[in-house]
Amino acid sequence: RLQRSGEVPAHTILALQKVLQSDFCTVVREVYEYIYETLDITGNQEMRALATAKATVAAFAASDGHAHPRVELPKTDEGLGFNVMGGKEQNSPIYISRIIPGGVADRQGGLKRGDQLLSVNGVSVEGEHHERAVELLKQAQGSVKLVVRYTPKVLEEMEARFEKMRTAKRRQQSTSS
Repeated sequence: RLQRSGEVPAHTILALQKVLQSDFCTVVREVYEYIYETLDITGNQEMRALATAKATVAAFAASDGHAHPRVELPKTDEGLGFNVMGGKEQNSPIYISRIIPGGVADRQGGLKRGDQLLSVNGVSVEGEHHERAVELLKQAQGSVKLVVRYTPKVLEEMEARFEKMRTAKRRQQSTSS
């Protein structure tokens, strides 16, 4: 269609066709299609396509030496055995703030306090609200697949900021009583 309209020169279209038919693009398309078919997400087609695109980029980034640890935890009646803090509403990434001693995450051993939660079952939680991450964790069936990044310094800074806010709030409440 572009060639017929004359908006794009024929040599440019031929170059684009060559790229799109390359082995690289074929692999990207195959990975995208596989992720699209196996992604555990409810929602409209656009939301599914966006999540698939993000997961595809993450898959290629991981294969290129930028891998982040993947942790799979069984979903049991006792919960997952960790707490999270942070989120968009707090202008902060979502972090593992506590590993419950003896809990699922503690027994499995793959998560650490200070891990930044990047995705839950293939759905990115970067830049998301706290409640969205919790919702994804609760929705999971059978097991939960997490992608994390270990950044303990940022967690320490965030906890210090929250403690400062709590202290200021307590002072304010005690002076207004």
